Amino acid sequence: MTTIADVARAAGVSTATVSRALSDPDSVSEARRRLVVQAVDALGYVPNYAAKSLRTTRAQRIILTVPDISNPFFSAIIRGAEEALQAARYSLLIGDTRHDSALEEYYANMLSRREADGMIFLGHRLAPTAAAMVARLGAAAPIVNGCEYEPDLNVASVHIANGVAAAEAMQHLYDIGHRRIGVITGPLLSPLSRDRLGGVQGAAAGRGHRENLLLRTGDFSVDSGEAHTHSLLDEDQPPTAIFCFSDEMAIGAIVALRERALDCPGDVSVVGFDDIRHARAFQPALTTINQPKELIGRKTVEILLDILRGKSTTSAVSITLPHELILRESTAPPRSAR
Repeated sequence: MTTIADVARAAGVSTATVSRALSDPDSVSEARRRLVVQAVDALGYVPNYAAKSLRTTRAQRIILTVPDISNPFFSAIIRGAEEALQAARYSLLIGDTRHDSALEEYYANMLSRREADGMIFLGHRLAPTAAAMVARLGAAAPIVNGCEYEPDLNVASVHIANGVAAAEAMQHLYDIGHRRIGVITGPLLSPLSRDRLGGVQGAAAGRGHRENLLLRTGDFSVDSGEAHTHSLLDEDQPPTAIFCFSDEMAIGAIVALRERALDCPGDVSVVGFDDIRHARAFQPALTTINQPKELIGRKTVEILLDILRGKSTTSAVSITLPHELILRESTAPPRSAR
């Protein structure tokens, strides 16, 4: 079996250089990295990562927890994270916590027992064991949050400007003539939902229409969007547009409109959030806020790997990624404005 020493002799470098070239390529010059790669290819060397794990107490595994694995929004983030981890020769363990605090603690304990080297969580709260690790290690704790942003957690985060994005969605509806707008939020325990609601209320106040907002609290699911849309349509003065804090709820809203024999956008316009894969293919194609989902996954991995390599700073890193309002067929001026 070819060893790392064989590779080092063939490349004319030290075994330490070979190790760095394979585990942290950016730490080695391009010329030396090329020599190592050529030697690895010529000799057919395959690193023994199991043995490396025993020597370094590294598991070469990262945990990524999601609150609802059935939501297609999260699948795109997972794909971005897995691609980045594979490139760094880490494996990915996915945990579907289903908003269950006991399951969140279960995965945090795996990290505490060093069954994984780090954890990315896409929810809005830290399990007690993870919180204790952050309290002890600060920004050096190998824990990163994706999508949500809660400074009090003191963990690195990758997200969009949710309040700004929600305000842009509302401004679009106001610009095309809507005044009475229904809003179906996510759970308000989530900072993400609260930020979006703040953007909604700020946009409404800026246009002098805050009293015309009709608010409902959903849970991001299709069923939630459908049920709350029926509730909004039962109002004495129903909305001419509905803004949902997820595309799944927006799809549910359109289903409810069809059940009432109403047309979207002819009778009621609908805006979603996330730009999941189905948003473009749904009928009508959904106006929505695009989040760079795969990029969120990749960036959370980049930050986590920096922490594991000792490149973390004294404070938690916060990265705000760009979003985009995507205009499609589900929004149009209200009938009164045509």
